[in-house]
Amino acid sequence: MCESEAGRAALRALDPQVAEAVAAEARRQQQHLGLIASENHCGAAIREATGSVLTDKYAEGYPDERYYGGCEVVDVVERLAAQRARQLFDAEHANVQPHAGSQANMAVYIAMLRPGAKVLGMSLAHGGHLTHGHSRNFSGQIYEVVSYGIEQGTGLIDYDQVHRMALQQNPALIIAGASSYSRTIDFEAFNDIAQEVGAYLMADIAHIAGLVAAGVHPSPLPHADFVTGTTHKTLRGPRGAFVLCRQEFAGRIDSAVMPGVQGGPFMHAIAAKAVAFGQAMRPEFKQYQQQVVATSRAMARVMIERGLPVVSGGTDTHMFLVDLTGNGMSGREALHLLAAANITVNKNTIPNDPRKPTETSGIRIGTPAITTRGLREEECRKIAHWIADILTARDPEEEAGALRPRVLEMCEAHPIPD
Repeated sequence: MCESEAGRAALRALDPQVAEAVAAEARRQQQHLGLIASENHCGAAIREATGSVLTDKYAEGYPDERYYGGCEVVDVVERLAAQRARQLFDAEHANVQPHAGSQANMAVYIAMLRPGAKVLGMSLAHGGHLTHGHSRNFSGQIYEVVSYGIEQGTGLIDYDQVHRMALQQNPALIIAGASSYSRTIDFEAFNDIAQEVGAYLMADIAHIAGLVAAGVHPSPLPHADFVTGTTHKTLRGPRGAFVLCRQEFAGRIDSAVMPGVQGGPFMHAIAAKAVAFGQAMRPEFKQYQQQVVATSRAMARVMIERGLPVVSGGTDTHMFLVDLTGNGMSGREALHLLAAANITVNKNTIPNDPRKPTETSGIRIGTPAITTRGLREEECRKIAHWIADILTARDPEEEAGALRPRVLEMCEAHPIPD
């Protein structure tokens, strides 16, 4: 019996309720087509590292500067993860300790800004992230935030607006990045604006880190002073995050991460990050990212052909937003209807959304997870047609029930790989 099998047996014996929940989630993932843009399926090697004995080790501090003894092995692990991150993204410095993207972003704020400093970030309503200045997030509560958005007609970032606002507001930090923007981000243009007004530039590549690593999306390096990202979306690693920066800011970033926003790092997660960074350097990873974009574009084109508008008219990345205002359906309703067919999406606001965030007028569709399962353009076009069939049917519930067996058949034909 291998260690993972022994672990499962031990969990069943000690806590059968939790064991059954874990098994049920494995079944759910296998029997559903996951189209959530921020989710993926990591491989057995990454899961093994994540569940390893490294979870037992406390290691506050950094390699050779720990507050605990017995860190000689985890020092090797963290150095390896940081070295691979620097190499992968061609960065001068990498901090691989952040537990999540929000904490990575918070570390940059704390390192470089005083409370009340002005920040220019993308509006959450137009595709930004909570940490880019939402009023209920730390970023909007501690700092003075002004927000740019996208052009109403094109659905694209209005760089002229960003320039005008930067000149008018004189921010200390400009954020380039998004959580639901499907087009290529011009990091060089953001850098030009930041340079002109004397602001720091932070690129948040949480969603597109894998695309950037593979050269499928332009890199924010060397344009940005700081780059934050997550390891579990397109990068296909464990849940976690990282911060990249110029060497001149390394000490301030490290101090902001620990003790600024975190204490002991999760060494098991850092080991898994090292594995993910290593995998991302392989030629097949670039092929995978190219396929992620190809499947995303194939699905977006079907949506448009079927009369379901896509914000910005298409996609250059792993995701896109479907505008449901034309058929009067809310994103929340669409989510539940698609779930009945074993298709998993998330509801999402669209620019200038008339509905409240708990309802939304759109859904977000992403292809990292289904591409990991081996689905290609032909299968993804079929899935897109199924989605359109449900969302435009006279009786959507009946249509969802009728399509569910076909979804299950596709899931069975494309199991989640190890």
